[in-house]
Amino acid sequence: QVHLVESGGGSVQAGDSLRLSCAASGYTPSTGCIGWFRQRAGQEREGIAATGRGGEVTAYRVSVKGRFTISQDNTGNTVYLQMNSLTPDDTAMYYCAAAASPPCGAWASYNFWGQGTQVTVSS
Repeated sequence: QVHLVESGGGSVQAGDSLRLSCAASGYTPSTGCIGWFRQRAGQEREGIAATGRGGEVTAYRVSVKGRFTISQDNTGNTVYLQMNSLTPDDTAMYYCAAAASPPCGAWASYNFWGQGTQVTVSS
């Protein structure tokens, strides 16, 4: 069973940066994918970044590309989401999730989820 725990959320000002962490257990980094998702108030959850195959594969939603960077530690069991130039529109609950295999940008394929970490950006 895959177990995921997010951390690193908080309240920041517009223009600030945050780094979220996702600690994964029961997951195979060499073949699977870890994705970051967010759910803004009143909206559906959306995939925003993903990595897989030991970091060889990455995928980003167009709206965050260039501001957000996904990376992982050398074990592949901790995945980070570096978020820069945050705006109030980035306020959301952020989740990490795991999928068994690529394509990592196939957001509907993720079937193991963490509990989420809240990010609030004020203007």
